[in-house]
Amino acid sequence: MLPNRRQKILAAIVEQYIATGEPVGSNALLSKLDISVSSATIRNDMAVLTKLGYIYQPHTSAGRIPTQSGYRYYVDNLMQVAELGESDRRRIEAGVDERSGDPEALLTKAGEALVDFTNYAAVATTPSDEHAVIKNVEIVPVSPRVAMIVLMTSTGILKSKACRADMELTPALLETCRSTVAEAFVGKPLAEIGTVMIQTLVASLGAQALTLSPLFSAIADLAEEASQSQVRLEGQSSLLGYREYADNLPELLNFLHQSGPLGMLLSSGDPSSETGIEVRIGSENRYKELSGSTTIISRYRIGDRATGAIGIIGPTRMDYSRLIPSIKYLSDIVSKTLSDVYEEDMLTDERHKEEQEDGSGS
Repeated sequence: MLPNRRQKILAAIVEQYIATGEPVGSNALLSKLDISVSSATIRNDMAVLTKLGYIYQPHTSAGRIPTQSGYRYYVDNLMQVAELGESDRRRIEAGVDERSGDPEALLTKAGEALVDFTNYAAVATTPSDEHAVIKNVEIVPVSPRVAMIVLMTSTGILKSKACRADMELTPALLETCRSTVAEAFVGKPLAEIGTVMIQTLVASLGAQALTLSPLFSAIADLAEEASQSQVRLEGQSSLLGYREYADNLPELLNFLHQSGPLGMLLSSGDPSSETGIEVRIGSENRYKELSGSTTIISRYRIGDRATGAIGIIGPTRMDYSRLIPSIKYLSDIVSKTLSDVYEEDMLTDERHKEEQEDGSGS
């Protein structure tokens, strides 16, 4: 750990640079620090901090700028997390539709709220849960040979697909299909829905197999799609105005449109961390396109399981003490909203099951 005075100097340099974007000199520090030392002592301490790699001098006679290590030390040891004010809470809440039970719609609104609040790019992943099951499947005929299939998972994800059968979907065939789906698919883990299961199911249908197999295959496709977490990106154009990106903006924007690497970035880390917040600065993000960026990612939960992530991407010169609690607050709103919907659905299912058991026993 740094001595107390050098900690104060480093914290002051980081905070002043975040506020102004200009290198910080010894005279500016002297007027802000609550310590009685000479400017020569300040300069000596700055020289030591430079040698240790926490700050650097962009050119001769200029003040100092925090390095990646300087930001890291500040965030881990010196930062005083700001208390989220009532106006900021209301601003965040106003941007999120807490009535939405659709995770994808909710995350879109949450991302837009983050962009508005931070003026950075916002990223999120849809819920991913290895224990998720198929909650319901609706089969809606739209023409004699075409049906719309809508699949819903236990985590609230909705997927739909139009499917064309080789023969007319008569009311009798649709009824057979619905009863088969209820028995074979509903309540099954997404991970169990695959080619082998479909082939076994179709083989058991006899003469109706030819007509119904495209519908069952469509359900399997939707289950696979629902099992894969999707990356959502909002507000990438907000990064256009930052001078820190003058040299690599095209590469950064191209990276942000690659869902594979971005998804890996969001899914890595420790979802069981105490705070649920991860701050990665510069090269800690592992991708060279993000070497000049910071990501602040918060894990949201459905029930007692961490199922997705939401956060921001912006230049390393950002107001960490204000942004970290803001992102955590928004993530908590997402967690509560999705958990409430999940628990309400569970209670509804339990009541429905009890009603069925009571009816069969009477």
